[in-house]
Amino acid sequence: MFNTWMDLPPRPELFDFHGISMTHCFTDNWENIQNFQAKQDDILIATYPKAGTTWVSYMLDLLYFGQTFPERQISTSIYQTVPFLEINVPFMDSGVVLANKLDTSPRLIKTHFPVQFVPKSFWEQNCRVVYVARNAKDNVVSFFHFDRMNKVVFGSWYDHVNGWWKKKQTHSKVHYMFYEDLIEDAGQELDKLCHFLDMSPSVETKTWILDRAQFHNMKNNTMVNHSVVPVMDFEISHFMRKGKVGDWKNHFTVAQNEMFDEDYKMKMTDSTLQFRTEI
Repeated sequence: MFNTWMDLPPRPELFDFHGISMTHCFTDNWENIQNFQAKQDDILIATYPKAGTTWVSYMLDLLYFGQTFPERQISTSIYQTVPFLEINVPFMDSGVVLANKLDTSPRLIKTHFPVQFVPKSFWEQNCRVVYVARNAKDNVVSFFHFDRMNKVVFGSWYDHVNGWWKKKQTHSKVHYMFYEDLIEDAGQELDKLCHFLDMSPSVETKTWILDRAQFHNMKNNTMVNHSVVPVMDFEISHFMRKGKVGDWKNHFTVAQNEMFDEDYKMKMTDSTLQFRTEI
């Protein structure tokens, strides 16, 4: 086991993997990932990195197991209760191993894969998928800080959000959420999530979940904030930084914003997929 950040191996190099920028820790276990056997009641949480993955994962964990297994909320890290399917690093169990160890029903599993990389068994089993998307400007700022303490992979934001949006149009069990909607009214988004999952929790339970899943509570919760995950260097940047909409304004210059907007207009051609950069 690596005890400090200084013990960790050098940051891996990016390389092109079937047209997507990746590192070996997400591709070396490729055969096992692609052969992963999903179960019919599995729930896959899919996002581009830094788009609300942990937030929604934690809400789902509380929704399904917060009342029935309260001890896991204080004893087990979210990277174990909601395994990151494609991760494969030498000093931790792989995501596939952790997912196969889950004895919960449903199993909650997360991925940052673009839609075309998702193991086919999830589609064959008609699993529910919860996808969370975040506006490009805030996503790139959050990803910048994350890259300083970890590594940026998984390809183009444009391809990722559009690919999953197209999948939603043909697959009824994909629930597409927006980070900005969660920030604006988490209660309403929780209600939509419950409807998608055919769940009817009490008002008291939903209030409890929303309280536990407030950003400042998650940021201070060691079982949720990834501070126990050895690949995260919190001396450089916290995994959970601000959790706001519109923080990009504190980073983009006027010229950068104009360039970004021009690039966005060229690449976001599907008018049915709309994002808000402020609320």
